[in-house]
Amino acid sequence: MLNPVKNTKVYEVIMEEIKDIVKKGELKSGEKLPSERELADKLEVSRTSVREALKALTMLGLIESKHGEGNFIKSNFENSLLEPLSIVFLLIGSKNEDIIELRRIIEPEAAGLAAKNITESELRDLKEIMKELNNSLDAEICAQLDKKFHYKIAQASGNHLISTIMFSISSLIEKYIDSSRIHNINKKVVKLQHEEIYKALESRDSKKASEYVKKHLELGII
Repeated sequence: MLNPVKNTKVYEVIMEEIKDIVKKGELKSGEKLPSERELADKLEVSRTSVREALKALTMLGLIESKHGEGNFIKSNFENSLLEPLSIVFLLIGSKNEDIIELRRIIEPEAAGLAAKNITESELRDLKEIMKELNNSLDAEICAQLDKKFHYKIAQASGNHLISTIMFSISSLIEKYIDSSRIHNINKKVVKLQHEEIYKALESRDSKKASEYVKKHLELGII
C-alpha cells in the first residue's frame, strides 16, 4: 500500500504516496487516512514531515481534518477549486467577461448531458426552484435562484467534474461580479426561458436543452 520514502523533499514524496493510493482506489472519497504515527512508521519518515504533507494536501483540497477524528479524503470537492481559481483570476488579470464566456462554453453541454441523465427527483427540484423564482420580487433572491437553477442542471449532467467546476464558477461570479444586473432583465423572459429549458430536460431532448440554455445565457444573466 505505502512505500518507504527516501528523498530530501520528504513531505512532497509523502504527498505523492498518499495521492497514489487514492488513484489506485486503496483510499476512497470520505475514508479515513492512517494516523500520523502509522504513516510515519510505514513511510519511515518523521511525524513532522507527515504533518507538513497533510497540511499541504489540506490546502490543495484533497483531504480534510476533523477535530478529534483524524484526516479524511474529502467527499465534497465543490469548494476545492474556488480558491485556486480566485487566485488565477486575480493574477492573470481576467475580466468579468472571461467568466461569462466560460459559462457559455460549459453550460450548454452540461444541459445536453442532463437531458440524458436527469432523474425525476432532480426534475422536481428544478420545478421547485422555478416556482420560488417566479414568486420572488427580490432581485438578489432571483439572481441566487437563477444560479441555483443552473447549478442543479450541472449536477443532473451526471458528470461530477462539470458540477464541481460550475460550483466554482458560480462562486467566482458571486465574489467578483455585481449581481445587481438582474434588475435589467425582463423577469417574464427569464420565466419563459426556464420553462423551455425544463420542458427540454423533461422530454430528454439534449439538442433543445443545449440550445435553450445557450439562448438563456445570451440574456446576460450571470
